[in-house]
Amino acid sequence: MAEPNKIIMLDEGWSTINQGITKLINILEKIPGESQFDSNKIHERYEETFENYLRSRFLPAIHEKHGVFMMREFVERWSRHNVMVRWLSRFFYYLDRYYIARGSLPKLEDTGINCFHIIVHESLKVQVTNVVITLINRERDGDEIDRTMLKNALENFDGGLDCYVDDFETAFLNDTADYCSRKASLWIQEDSCPEYMIKAEELLKREKHSVSNYLHSSTEEKLLEKVQHHLLLDNAQLFEKEHSGCHGDDKTEDLERMYRLFYNIRNGLDPISTAFKQHVTSEVTTKNKDKVAVAMQEQAFVRRVIELHGKYYAYVYVTISFKKDNLFHKALKEAFEVFCNKKVGDSLVAELLSTFSDGILGKVGAMRNWVMMPLRKPLTRLYACFLLDDKDLFAGFCKKKLARRLLFDKNSTDDDHERSFLSKLKQQYGAQFTSKMEGMINDLEIASDTQNIYKVDYTNKYDYTSNDIDFNVTIKKNRKLTFLYSMGSCNGTGKFQKKPIELIVSTHQAVVLKDSFSLNVEFTDKMRRIKIPLPPVDEKKNVIEDVDKDRRYTIDASIVRIMKARKVLQYNNLVTACVEQLSRMFKPYFKSIKKRNTDLISREFLEREEGSPNTVGYLA
Repeated sequence: MAEPNKIIMLDEGWSTINQGITKLINILEKIPGESQFDSNKIHERYEETFENYLRSRFLPAIHEKHGVFMMREFVERWSRHNVMVRWLSRFFYYLDRYYIARGSLPKLEDTGINCFHIIVHESLKVQVTNVVITLINRERDGDEIDRTMLKNALENFDGGLDCYVDDFETAFLNDTADYCSRKASLWIQEDSCPEYMIKAEELLKREKHSVSNYLHSSTEEKLLEKVQHHLLLDNAQLFEKEHSGCHGDDKTEDLERMYRLFYNIRNGLDPISTAFKQHVTSEVTTKNKDKVAVAMQEQAFVRRVIELHGKYYAYVYVTISFKKDNLFHKALKEAFEVFCNKKVGDSLVAELLSTFSDGILGKVGAMRNWVMMPLRKPLTRLYACFLLDDKDLFAGFCKKKLARRLLFDKNSTDDDHERSFLSKLKQQYGAQFTSKMEGMINDLEIASDTQNIYKVDYTNKYDYTSNDIDFNVTIKKNRKLTFLYSMGSCNGTGKFQKKPIELIVSTHQAVVLKDSFSLNVEFTDKMRRIKIPLPPVDEKKNVIEDVDKDRRYTIDASIVRIMKARKVLQYNNLVTACVEQLSRMFKPYFKSIKKRNTDLISREFLEREEGSPNTVGYLA
């Protein structure tokens, strides 16, 4: 083997090569005593050549430099080494093709690469990894770097994927976690949530590009997971900041960005939906609290809530911010459920809703024009945003209002519009909710036909032609007839000096006016029709009492229905099954179920199992 720095002249070199050629000729001519080439010894000498070159030339040149200059020298010499490996493999092609395979020795090209990893890579891997990570961080902060040099340096780790992962990727991912944590801490202090999200999105894009530019493709998923975790998931306090975008500040673009960033993270949207729900609940409650305190009219209050629901509905459904995600559908629904099942001032939300719908339907009926969007639109959206636990209480108020519209203010009622309204309620709450109200409208139609027949028959039979009194009675088929004086009305004319004024009074008031009174003939008013109000009646109290009574029967029926099917049941399981059944109409209290259960036992519908007081049995 020639010394590394010695120059071999042509004649001397050819003499050495000629010895090998002569040996090959003698072997081919089968000259006695001539031995075959010793491929093992040639392979050893080949390997020694690489080891000597790497130790005497490669490593000393690298150790002379530091940082980027070391990296540049390393990449240059790595490139030269690959050229050397390829050329020597070609020089010894015959050896590689015929003798290496027979002797089960490593291929010559693999030998050159293996020597590099054993001698150079093991010596420089930590130093190279640190420089690579430093350069990547500089690029993250906006500096220009030599990406080609970086890519070539990482080829040094091509001793297999395990080598790449163990010697570079693990350290790189740990540094990425630290880098993202530092950036997150800084951005949270300096930036608003939208500004933070813009920076986070830009960083994620750069990390993706780094994979395509110089990192192994297998790194992408692990790298993005690190960035998402330390920039986004670990910083849920972002959503509590003012103008976060979750707070519905009319910044659709910010919401879209937030959705994009968290959508592909496992459970990533949970903190956003939670913050969204908390904000909606807070805003709906806060923005209406002061107005209710100053006795704001029910119509204006409900309209305000509808407007707020429409605003957030647009975020969740209309725009692409949350792409109709079920998680945000649930958050919006639960937010309004929290609000709608609290008392608003001294009023129940169920009462406010019924008053609002009553006012709208009265106007619609009076105008006879259902196509008027300003009146129809609020009703269309009303029950999507008001989600009541006590639907039966709302139904009780609605029935009272409907009865008043049908009986007391018939001129302002249109049956088609009422049926359309009930159809929407049925879609929202089910047929059980509207069955009684639909029956009321059907009864009124039958009553109207009956009254028309009565009038015709009566006038024909008695030759009645007087028009002094027009008398109408609303009756129902197969019903017990009770005269509802409070629902009756009478129109009379007061003949005053300046002008006649029509007086609208109740039945009781009309009876009183049959007596003799001294009349102020000089009385006048700018109105030609005056409605004399009735004394105030606590309608809310009556409705609540009626609903409570109905609930007792409903709970009884539910318990009996469950026990008839199950025969014997643990009390706690009975309560759970009962709540599940009843929650479609109202939210039952455990205390009420317990009381009704005790009452059914006393009435011998049920019995306590002997020896097991917490078990209930059905008495057939």
